[in-house]
Amino acid sequence: MRSQSLLNLLVINDDQLYAERLVQLLSPYYDSVNLGFLDDKEELLKLLRQPWDVLVFGKAYNMSFTDVVSIVQEQNIDLPMICLMNEEIASTAYNEYELPTVISGTMIKALEMDQEMPVVMAICLQHSSLRSRRELKTLRQVLSEAEQRANVLIKNSKSAVAYIDEGIHIFANDPYLQLFGFKSMNEAVGVPIIDLISGGDSVKGFKQFLRQFDKGSRQDVEFNFESVRTDGSTFEAKLQLASATLEGEPVIQIIIQQNSNNSAEVAKRLAEAERKDNLTGLDNRRGFEEQMIAIHQQASQGLMTAALLYVQVDNVGKIRSSLGLQGIDATVKQVAHTLTELVPDGHVSRFSDTAFTILVKNKTTNDLEELAKNIGSSIKDMFIEFDKRTTNTTVSIAVVKIEKNPVEPVIILERAMDAISQIMVETSNSGGSYRIYDPSEHANSDDHALAESLVDAITNNRFDLSFQPIYDINNDRSDFFEVYLRLPLSDADNTVLTPDQFMAVAKKHQLLEKIDRWVLINACKKINDVRKVHPEAKLLVQLTSASLVDKRLPIVASQLIKAVGGAAGVLTLQFNEIDISDHLTVAKSQFSALNDVNCQIGINNFGSSVKSIEIANFVQPDMVRLARSYIQDINSAENLETVKSLITRTNDIKVDVLMPYIEDAATMSVAWSVGARYLQGYYLEEPSSTIKVAS
Repeated sequence: MRSQSLLNLLVINDDQLYAERLVQLLSPYYDSVNLGFLDDKEELLKLLRQPWDVLVFGKAYNMSFTDVVSIVQEQNIDLPMICLMNEEIASTAYNEYELPTVISGTMIKALEMDQEMPVVMAICLQHSSLRSRRELKTLRQVLSEAEQRANVLIKNSKSAVAYIDEGIHIFANDPYLQLFGFKSMNEAVGVPIIDLISGGDSVKGFKQFLRQFDKGSRQDVEFNFESVRTDGSTFEAKLQLASATLEGEPVIQIIIQQNSNNSAEVAKRLAEAERKDNLTGLDNRRGFEEQMIAIHQQASQGLMTAALLYVQVDNVGKIRSSLGLQGIDATVKQVAHTLTELVPDGHVSRFSDTAFTILVKNKTTNDLEELAKNIGSSIKDMFIEFDKRTTNTTVSIAVVKIEKNPVEPVIILERAMDAISQIMVETSNSGGSYRIYDPSEHANSDDHALAESLVDAITNNRFDLSFQPIYDINNDRSDFFEVYLRLPLSDADNTVLTPDQFMAVAKKHQLLEKIDRWVLINACKKINDVRKVHPEAKLLVQLTSASLVDKRLPIVASQLIKAVGGAAGVLTLQFNEIDISDHLTVAKSQFSALNDVNCQIGINNFGSSVKSIEIANFVQPDMVRLARSYIQDINSAENLETVKSLITRTNDIKVDVLMPYIEDAATMSVAWSVGARYLQGYYLEEPSSTIKVAS
């Protein structure tokens, strides 16, 4: 019996016959096996745009298994990987029991190519595990969307909506409270729903109705009854039930409407009229704002990308002088008609007297640029006739992209206005141009723009990494490198931001963990290339509090360490002392889990609290990096003794000390005598964009 219908199998190998043999062996277990075959990096990057279920790596022309792991993690793809035995990984493929060193739900390393049964079993089991993860993700998304819909409904609906649990009110919106005469939410919470139903027969009928709903019956979800307000007055009403969740817990949603034959249709017509512009027939500003909110929500959920085009008619004063107010109306109508024809897949609205908005979905920057050019040239070439006279005009167009984690709609509009203002400055108020808003140009002064630049840097690898050597006194080596993160901006000054300038914004927008992951993956890619020539090279990587409490960090670290060779000490993760102090118990558990996967631990800004030694003794790091304050004025006798005392006490608990910020010869001469194992600073060597191991 076939357990799956389709398998998308991606094989990286230099032997296509082996890949075809795998398809043959897997055919009894699948209706169809879709094979992707390649042996170089460029082809892999192209093929990863397609969906794959399992990746089998044998041997490639210009990449190693480590490279493949890094690429898949960079793309953030859930793709199980099976590594077959080859020369590159021979030394790390098996453990002491002659079993693969890595067996998990996402990776097996390594299997013998000629042992077909284990390879086929591994592919099937990895695929089954992937299907389970995908189904779980789908179910969670369905639940999340259902709760979001319920929350949007109860907050924005003009209908009376409430949630009940076991027949008791636990939440109600304002129309519901007003309908029944409750003065506040507190009055309604805890009140049984049957207290709002008038008459014994209606109460019995509702109890039966509710019991049937609880049993899963959905044949009848409406109940007509006479309802009673808190003041004793009654009214005829219709009640609807629906399953919902509130804060992740299952509840019953109630919608109550007063019976009125035509009220719904009248309200619908009025709502439509309120959204329409009488002159052009387009949606007005209110209609635009409703569409904007809907698109913003979809973009926030990652379901799509979008863009706002703000189109402002130029030369309005000239048109008014020559054609009058009616001439302006004629111009607006013709521009509206042209925009509707040019952008049939967009939502065109009349935003103000002489300005339009267009909302479009899923267009690239190049698409948007071409669209803006087309709109501008079409309207420029358009003749506007009114009362036997002819005129023409141009438009100025601002384009603002709406991508994942977008800023609020009002800020998107403000950015469009800013771009229009910039066009006016650049054209001496002539207009007739377009401008695409670039957040990175404003990141140095606008937190929202900075957040977007951070997302862009994560997605498109726009961060920069530099590496500063650390001198190991014990081993007389400088093959230990600390990683520094920088964010280059696209402003006129070519500003480069350091983490202390953008991490607060990153934390506010919940980007810390993604930034940490980017640094880890890309730093390990760099060190992997270096270790092919200098196998002793290793990294010190600073991470944030988000990673300190992330239960997945040991798994990620384990995969990266194995990908770069698996040696103990190849990767040291460093956390700020204040973050460790705030999460002591979690930190101890996290450090233990990291040590179990051969990952070493460091404490940064060590000595910045009064209990530094106690903290280090509790969490047991491998090394600590002294706070800058200890290095300043170290040439004075008092400060020097303070540093020596701290280092001695740290060494007593068997923790190595890194003395950083050695910027001059005087500090260097003192550094040899304080007892630190590691020395670092610009006097020794400045950070570099490449890892340079001294020979």
